[in-house]
Amino acid sequence: HLRSLTSEKRADCFVVDDSYFSRTGFKKTELVAKVFDHVSMTYKKGFRMMTLGWTDGASFMPINSVLLSSHKLQNMIGENKVCDQRTIAGKRRMLARTKGTDVMVNLIDQAMKAGHQAKYVLFDSWFSNPHQIVQLKQRKLDVIAMVKVSSKIKYEFEGERKNIKQIYRSCKKRRGRSRYMLSIPVKVGRQDKDGAKIDARIICVRNRANRKEWLAIICTDMSLSEDEVIRNYGKRWDIEVFFKTCKSYLKLSTEYHGLSYDALTAHVAIVFTRYMLMSVAKRDDEDERTLGELFYCMIDELADITFSHSLQLITKAMVASVEKVFHASEAQIAEFTADFINRLPKYMQKLLKKTSKNSIEAQS
Repeated sequence: HLRSLTSEKRADCFVVDDSYFSRTGFKKTELVAKVFDHVSMTYKKGFRMMTLGWTDGASFMPINSVLLSSHKLQNMIGENKVCDQRTIAGKRRMLARTKGTDVMVNLIDQAMKAGHQAKYVLFDSWFSNPHQIVQLKQRKLDVIAMVKVSSKIKYEFEGERKNIKQIYRSCKKRRGRSRYMLSIPVKVGRQDKDGAKIDARIICVRNRANRKEWLAIICTDMSLSEDEVIRNYGKRWDIEVFFKTCKSYLKLSTEYHGLSYDALTAHVAIVFTRYMLMSVAKRDDEDERTLGELFYCMIDELADITFSHSLQLITKAMVASVEKVFHASEAQIAEFTADFINRLPKYMQKLLKKTSKNSIEAQS
């Protein structure tokens, strides 16, 4: 239903991430273990809910998931039932005790076998290892991911193998308020260890939470511009919204209190189905192309929210707040707006002026 509304030019993506699935107080739950929660940075009792989703920037759909236990015996709490590994139950339990990076590739293989397609795979630094990036590239999937800042992970840059910190220190950064500080081509993987060596681009951007720090994004599609890489990686946020919705409103991990691993897997599938129905209803409500063939031909495709549109929304909200709180006159508001825009970087000023011009032409 959604693919028919998405043009071939649009960058649809697989998104992979995990979230903590709480089982506090249920020590006898099958396969329950002490797992690491990335939010609190502590070990908790439960599972890591590894999830694969699909997004086109307007709608998000969960495709598959696995409740990951621990592959370390010392972290296991619940019973580990012995099942015939040829059965679905046996394969599911075996996958639950596999490393998360290997499970990620397994989920993508299952999705592609079922007929799902995407241009890019998005994930954060927890799964960003050269071996996994090479594996996905061999499956003809390009990767856009956050680079793990580690001294152990190295890339080939200018004929030498260096980690991301060494590469960053050895390169000259862009001055001013540009969207990115550094963009460099590298080689990912090793022929003897990963089976291949592929081309990639690393883009360094400032950390909005701390302007003194920086973040790095790696992309294996060398044809994409830096702005497109940053914009496409922003679609990864859809899975964070998905996790929040499932936990806060769809009763994930709180509605069912059984001890069976199979039953918990079924509960997750039911919650995901609820979200899928909501996502389809939301898309039908917002996208006028779903009204019929005439509307499909005449109405433009539902676009990703652009950077210029986002900036314009923020500016309007700020002006409205100044008017309400300080009771400013029209002349003062105009002066404030002009001063605010003049303080922005040149490329932001151009985007604002272009967006304002297009909106005026559309109204006329």
